[in-house]
Amino acid sequence: MRLILGFLALFVFLSLPAQAEDLSAQDKSAFQAIISDQIAAFQADDGAKAYGFASPGIQSMFPNPLLFMDMVKRGYQPGYRPQSFTFGESGINPAGRPFQKVTIIGPDGLTYEALYSMERQPDGSWKISGCALVRAPDVST
Repeated sequence: MRLILGFLALFVFLSLPAQAEDLSAQDKSAFQAIISDQIAAFQADDGAKAYGFASPGIQSMFPNPLLFMDMVKRGYQPGYRPQSFTFGESGINPAGRPFQKVTIIGPDGLTYEALYSMERQPDGSWKISGCALVRAPDVST
């Protein structure tokens, strides 16, 4: 019985998603540089450059810079034309995926929270593998 439970525990352990390595200060700095550079490319309407920061998975969903930029313009206007942005926490989520939080003041003057997921590439570099954008709640003083 112990042997069966041991194999079961080993199977469950091996079935769990692999945890990403701890993030270094260099990784966190890279996240911020990549996101800043992509936002700068959006502001300059440089679709090819902005597209270059997207992971292969994102690029497969939007197979050219024009389609990618159209999606960003329609669905991510605050990140496409922010008035300003500041970086928040970065780390590893419970599923083992690296992330970077960004607070964005959109072109409409409203505050948004962006959660960027990052993906390490085979060459060791990082790419943006997704972004969830939500309107931040209003805070009155």
